[in-house]
Amino acid sequence: MLPKLQHRLRRKRRIRSRIHGTLERPRMSVYRSLRGMYVQLIDDAAGKTLVSASLKEINATLTTEGATKLGKLIADKAKKAKIGTVIFDRSGYKYHGRVKALADAAREGGLEF
Repeated sequence: MLPKLQHRLRRKRRIRSRIHGTLERPRMSVYRSLRGMYVQLIDDAAGKTLVSASLKEINATLTTEGATKLGKLIADKAKKAKIGTVIFDRSGYKYHGRVKALADAAREGGLEF
């Protein structure tokens, strides 16, 4: 039986084999730790991060409300960088709770998945 982290990394590898971000439609990658949450918009073709945001920037706590604020922040930063559509990469995390709150807030902020 594998530990929880190895299961997540296996799911992440499986997801990443199918999705690929471009300059027109970057990959929105989510990372969740015990202390914070981070989001990046990545152009995989060039191997560069276009836009990034974290809970530290907005002094929010690691809750669903904080994830909602982070989703709105990344949507605003994406608009300033003239990015309208993204490919959502949940990095092997289940699509519920903070990850879902972040995605919903980013959609409300104007990003299309």
